[in-house]
Amino acid sequence: MKKLFDDLSYEVSKKTTVKYSTSFSLGILALKPSIRPAIYAIYGFVRLADEIVDSFHDFDKKTLLYRLKNETDVALKEGISLNPILQSFQDTVCKYQIDKILIDQFLHSMEMDLEKVDYNSDLYKEYIYGSAEVVGLMCLQVFTNGDKEKYQELKPFAMKLGSAFQKVNFLRDLNEDYKVLGRTYFPNIDMNVFDNRVKKMIEKEIEIEFKEALLGIKMLPPTSKFGVYLAYRYYLSLFRKIKNTAAENILQERIRIPNAQKINLMMRSYVRYKIAVLE
Repeated sequence: MKKLFDDLSYEVSKKTTVKYSTSFSLGILALKPSIRPAIYAIYGFVRLADEIVDSFHDFDKKTLLYRLKNETDVALKEGISLNPILQSFQDTVCKYQIDKILIDQFLHSMEMDLEKVDYNSDLYKEYIYGSAEVVGLMCLQVFTNGDKEKYQELKPFAMKLGSAFQKVNFLRDLNEDYKVLGRTYFPNIDMNVFDNRVKKMIEKEIEIEFKEALLGIKMLPPTSKFGVYLAYRYYLSLFRKIKNTAAENILQERIRIPNAQKINLMMRSYVRYKIAVLE
């Protein structure tokens, strides 16, 4: 029965999520069970592409990413893939009518990671849109489940949240991105003089996006509100830890939230959610 293969495919995407991200796994567990498989499928697909450009240093990344892009197109066209992650992803795209343009824009940003790009403001915005904001929009299409009016209403907030998450990631991963991968995403910044003044400028931008995103979280359907709020609280906690870390230390270590603290954060966030105090 094909259902066995479909179930297996979603299970592979779930295991991929759990293996790579404790924080997102907790966030997905806070969603209603009916939509969890779709979000696992989206994360699995995004992680697959991300691993190609970030980790497969001993292989031809460009060829691998092109192959993934082609196999994704074929899977979406034919409605099936022998790659379990692509199978669950194409099934989710079909079920929730996820816009193909979002997928193409995401893969375009992954292609940008294959080259040494000198990021000006426009390219910076283009990369963040494709690497993070469109992923939020894919998830939003699952959350709104065909309600186009609700999707359009929440779209700007989902984009702000995705952007804030990505910029926090940039700060968290600054050391590895710059020293190992040779990437610097923030525009008009000389990494040789990255200091607290520069860091505070970036943080101010992120703070504004977090505040705007929270307005949209409060308007999400009950099936997804707590899960997204939990992810928001996790990233806000990570952001605050980064803010309290000196710029020179950001370039020396990767800031993390311990798993025990994540569990504690989940419980406190649930209390806030139940008493309707989302902040």
